[in-house]
Amino acid sequence: MSQTPLNLYVVDDDEAVRRSLGMLFLSRGYSVQIFESGEAFLAAKQLDHQGCVVLDFRLDGMNGLEVLKEMRLRLSSLVVIFLSGHGDIPAAVNAVQNGAFGWLEKPCNHDLLLQKVQQALEHATQLALLKTEKDQALARWLKLTPREKEVARLVADGKTSKVIARELVSIESRTVETHRANAFSKLGFSNSNELDRFLRHNDL
Repeated sequence: MSQTPLNLYVVDDDEAVRRSLGMLFLSRGYSVQIFESGEAFLAAKQLDHQGCVVLDFRLDGMNGLEVLKEMRLRLSSLVVIFLSGHGDIPAAVNAVQNGAFGWLEKPCNHDLLLQKVQQALEHATQLALLKTEKDQALARWLKLTPREKEVARLVADGKTSKVIARELVSIESRTVETHRANAFSKLGFSNSNELDRFLRHNDL
């Protein structure tokens, strides 16, 4: 499997900070895009990408937390690191509770920032792989007919063909076994334990 390309973004309304961070990341070999506001970043429609956003907390217009909340509403999986010269513990806790990966105060030690960014990108890689696995699992699940899905869930609960036939009323045990066999074949499983783990792990 090829590795998902990662992206690095900086969102800060201070031109000097943007220039400094841009030069820092470029000097370390990162490909980075710079935005002067949360609105500009959100309008650029980068939210379906994989990677990391270094996001200023005190922005003109939308603040960093509002940008983060909007990212979550749009189901973005980008990993967020907050930077702020006005940071305090309540704000940091609030940011992390809303899904931020980390929080660093300005002026930030460059080595510490680079370390945090690297950790965030590694986390983004894990999220991308997890997303790929879940997409593949969903694709397998969608191969099943509605009745096969219904039977598969009951089989995963440990119910026998006879019990399933009684619960579904208008179906015979032999038909249940056919649906069961088809579901196992399409999903690539040989027993109900594997099926149960698959459904639970992928929230299906």
